[in-house]
Amino acid sequence: MQKPSIPKGTRDFSPAEMMRRNYIFDTIRSVFRTYGFAPLETPSMENLSTLLGKYGDEGDKLLFKILNSGDYAAGRSDEELRQASKICEKGLRYDLTVPFARYIVQHQNEVVFPFKRYQIQPVWRADRPQKGRYREFYQCDVDVIGTRSLLCEAELVEIVDEVFRRLGIRVVLKMNNRKILYGIAETIGHADKMMDITVAIDKLDKIGLENVKAELLERGLTQEAIEQLQPILELSGDNAAKLASLRTILAGSQTGLRGVDEIAEVFDLVAQAGVELPVELDLSLARGLNYYTGAIFEVKALDFAIGSISGGGRYDDLTGIFGMPGMSGVGISFGADRIYDVMTGLGLFPEEVCFSTRVFFTNLGAEEQRAALPLLRSLRQAGIAAEIYPEAGKMKKQMEYANRRGIPYVAIIGSQEIENGTVALKDMRSGEQRQVPFAELTAAVAD
Repeated sequence: MQKPSIPKGTRDFSPAEMMRRNYIFDTIRSVFRTYGFAPLETPSMENLSTLLGKYGDEGDKLLFKILNSGDYAAGRSDEELRQASKICEKGLRYDLTVPFARYIVQHQNEVVFPFKRYQIQPVWRADRPQKGRYREFYQCDVDVIGTRSLLCEAELVEIVDEVFRRLGIRVVLKMNNRKILYGIAETIGHADKMMDITVAIDKLDKIGLENVKAELLERGLTQEAIEQLQPILELSGDNAAKLASLRTILAGSQTGLRGVDEIAEVFDLVAQAGVELPVELDLSLARGLNYYTGAIFEVKALDFAIGSISGGGRYDDLTGIFGMPGMSGVGISFGADRIYDVMTGLGLFPEEVCFSTRVFFTNLGAEEQRAALPLLRSLRQAGIAAEIYPEAGKMKKQMEYANRRGIPYVAIIGSQEIENGTVALKDMRSGEQRQVPFAELTAAVAD
């Protein structure tokens, strides 16, 4: 007999886990809507031509490709099967940003610009599963496209602040700008190696400086250039001090100085808005995706060891690859699965989130059931989740059922309660039990 299992890097979610996950989704969705973003969904699969070449060489390797059909291989020669393009023309989406760009181009005549959308859906990556890294996971994306205004970047910082404040997670938001990274590459004499440099330094937190330097050598940088790069990555001081140093270091790069001006303006706008979230300029932040062209963001939890739990940036021409050039956008993605791990590890979920049912009625017989049904209806109409055990049975069995379900209140109606017009209401958390009149039951369990 085959043992049931699921693919590595994927997970089942129990009812309790789903209630916690929905708490995260509902919180994030509520913040997105507060800032005027509208919902959007795209298919789980996209044409491979839509996905390939948008994430860099390393990203392309992580795409899940889908066979054209289950019986495609039947009757095909080995040579035909070796031609992957004939076997796979579609793939599971790697992120939500590229499908969003495809949607914008495909529906450009229906969209009012600037267009603000949020999207909460799963994505797939053929990565090596490990703690905090899954092959199937949810992203919660928010983007605005059709404007180059840096107010949008500042608004994303506000959204990050609000989301994590509501969830109770202390975070730091790290920022950089791809123009600054280009300016650095230009300054050290390797503007042509911009992508190689960003891919390597994006791994700084994971593999350390010495390994990054070794990788840069392998990618063709000279030892002299790497020695020039190191002190730039290690610039210290507050944001103002780092920006001042960069203006000197990048004096010969117009592109680099534009990046410095942009990030300085975002910092100023964030300060004007009164955001208290710590925002730091981090020159080692690169984000390896090819399509970023301006500001880039990454959010890390301060009290829990895990990778970034949110990230994004500005892309000036992502729609251009689909035939609609010059459509600038900016967005940020919240990693729901890592946020869940952080909240679980820190015990941040409110207790009531885990209750699918708030009040459970025991069923001791036909008369008791008849008395309970109107009370059940009253509770449900008041928005309080309530249920009754479907079969008359022993009290002990029903109490054990309620306890295992984690239901906070059990309402017991026996012959004495029917006669008195009361419910024996037991608080399963404290063990306290009291008699509550029928008319007062809703108020008694609404705390």
